[in-house]
Amino acid sequence: HHEEGGAVSLDRRPAWRRFIRKFSRVIVVVLLGIPLFVVTAGAVGLGALVYGNLEGTVPKPRPQFKAQPSKVFLAGPDGQLGEQIGEFREFEITKPMKPEDVPQVLKDAAVASEDHDFWSHRGVDPMGLARAAIVNYEEGTTRQGGSTITQQLVRERYLSRERTTERKFNEVLLATRFERDLTSQIARDRNLDADAAEHAAKEQILFEYLDSVYFGAGAYGAAAAAETYFHKNVSDLTASEAATLVSIVPAPARYGPRENLTLAEQRRKNVLHEMHDLTITEPDGTKRQVLGDAGLQDALSQTLWFAAYGPPPAPLTVYYPPSVAVYDKYPFYLDYIRVYLLDKYGPDTLYRGGLTIVAAIDPRLQGLAETAVGNTLSGTKAPLEMSLVSVEPATGMVKALVGGRDWNASQVNLALGGSAGMQPGSSFKAFTMAKAFEEGYSPETEYNAPGILYLGGCGAKCAIRGGTGGIITMRTAAAQSVNTYFAQLVLDLGPNNVAELANRLGVTRITLDKQYNVGLTLGAFEVSPLDMASGFSVIANHGVKPGATPVAKVLGSDGGVLEDNTAPHGKRVLNAAAADQTAELLRGPIESGAGTAHATAQIGRMAGGKTGTAQDYKAAWFVGFTPQLATAVWMGYSDTPKPLVNIKGVGQVFGGTWPARTWAAFMRPAHDGLPVINFTPPGILPPPSSGIRHVPDGIVIPEIPHDCGGPCVVTPTLTSPTTSTTEKPQDPASCDGPCPEATDDTSTTRPRTGGPTTTITTPSRKGQP
Repeated sequence: HHEEGGAVSLDRRPAWRRFIRKFSRVIVVVLLGIPLFVVTAGAVGLGALVYGNLEGTVPKPRPQFKAQPSKVFLAGPDGQLGEQIGEFREFEITKPMKPEDVPQVLKDAAVASEDHDFWSHRGVDPMGLARAAIVNYEEGTTRQGGSTITQQLVRERYLSRERTTERKFNEVLLATRFERDLTSQIARDRNLDADAAEHAAKEQILFEYLDSVYFGAGAYGAAAAAETYFHKNVSDLTASEAATLVSIVPAPARYGPRENLTLAEQRRKNVLHEMHDLTITEPDGTKRQVLGDAGLQDALSQTLWFAAYGPPPAPLTVYYPPSVAVYDKYPFYLDYIRVYLLDKYGPDTLYRGGLTIVAAIDPRLQGLAETAVGNTLSGTKAPLEMSLVSVEPATGMVKALVGGRDWNASQVNLALGGSAGMQPGSSFKAFTMAKAFEEGYSPETEYNAPGILYLGGCGAKCAIRGGTGGIITMRTAAAQSVNTYFAQLVLDLGPNNVAELANRLGVTRITLDKQYNVGLTLGAFEVSPLDMASGFSVIANHGVKPGATPVAKVLGSDGGVLEDNTAPHGKRVLNAAAADQTAELLRGPIESGAGTAHATAQIGRMAGGKTGTAQDYKAAWFVGFTPQLATAVWMGYSDTPKPLVNIKGVGQVFGGTWPARTWAAFMRPAHDGLPVINFTPPGILPPPSSGIRHVPDGIVIPEIPHDCGGPCVVTPTLTSPTTSTTEKPQDPASCDGPCPEATDDTSTTRPRTGGPTTTITTPSRKGQP
């Protein structure tokens, strides 16, 4: 048997049958390639004509693109540029690196990762091309290109990146000629024999490749990459660090440890195994295993560790935030601009393209946000953190963003969710309401909301706590954040349908490639403060989504406008009546909620909002809006989720305490000078949709978080489905985490308006949600 990607597969066929099967695939690939050869044979001849090198000479390298830094400005008066606040530039592409600076372990890692037969082929590896063809044939798509290190070097020097047959054959042609000419030149200049000259040419090719290849984060060349990722000289790289760097090269935006730690760690291990499996024949004929057994085990143990998490607990591969940006002011906000532009325009345009960027930030609002967060965190210590993001609904422009208490201490932007995101608790219920209104439910839709709702007959494992003990409307459920009401609602709507709506509104970490369960509406799936502010801003903007952005304008190096977000714009992603009705119900938690949020979050004008508390008080939120601003506040620990208890006089921190206070402390002065605008009265909701997903016979919900989410009440007894016996705890909001248990009858009758009436006896259900 063999292991691949963590899975074990068995192949008991005789060796001769496996050989014939593999050989037959090669024959198929070759036969399929005959027509391609006929077509591309002309391309080889065309390539010779294009380069004017019928005698077999290599052309002159194409001119290198001149790097120009991109500069960030505040918006000035009358459309002029204001103060420059930052700069994005290429990371020291001219940082000197000599051949003797490159450690053998980095050269070995590059060969193991990119070109196993580098030291023996002559620019092109026919066996590598055949292997790539077989893999691509088996996968049914292009998974491997078969390009050698020499091919990659000549492609960057002489060719474009277009994926055409002509370009590929020119690449093959040039790679062989490049190695041939370089070997001949070295033999003449150094008076070396053929073997020595060939090895010297290989060394030079490998050096030039490592000196110029792109490693992500604006770092061109291994010297720049070693400094930006590991804060060390390239000559000091370890085997683990070398494996990390070369594993980034095929797709820096995908494989970088800052972009995807899990994938980067897996690729690091893969390269280390490749190094262990590779044996190289030295010029004197001796064979050398690149990485021995002991070296492999030692390097494998040195897993990736982000420096912002603090000192590593053991000898690990510590990597640092990028140093490609100059942040004179507003570092968290400028980091957001960097991530946004890098994703939209790519590294070449951002770090070398000479962009003029006008930030969407409002310095006054940014100052208010920093003050509100700073005052809340005053007297506390890291890793306790807080983040605040405020979005202008009409334009999507992010007016203020605080990603943590101190950029210089962490350089982890929690406003973007960090590496893993944060559970939003019951603040996510807003999207469940929006989906319900989109499907024709009404604010008066009723469900029985018992103190504890059991689903699937699997006991407490499938118990949802937090209810009123009687039939209530969605309006009441929204104001009191009643979990057992929303659990039934999300099951009728379909959790994946609610997830799709949240993603549509701008909650990007809720992706469409997962299967969600009832825990979605209780906030059991990770998001970011930017996500929540963006999603709520669409509700505030009557269902029109401009898209959250940190830039007001982006100009190219020629002065042409690449992006302008200053005027109201956007695409309708939610029915206006559904959005306005959601906004109307979200007034409840502030104006008449059953907890402290209604007192702490009032700002002297009409506003909507929602508390949220992750399971066991491990994070707390308040997300709210007016027609002019939508603001999300998150509080939690940055190193690892743990309960928020005994913080500045608050025994248990939930959404209605410090997050709501911080939200109000920002929103009150943020609206100074702005007109008082009330919410638009909701229009007629859509008719009930035939596409509403009803609960099937049988429900099994795995591991429902026991979290009341926001302010809630619990009943110790339930006399009948139509009679509510409600007993509020002494602190109505104290069950904004795990709630006290309550007894419940075994059936739930759920009449509702705005949709068909359904009756479920929950303990007898079995199957999938």
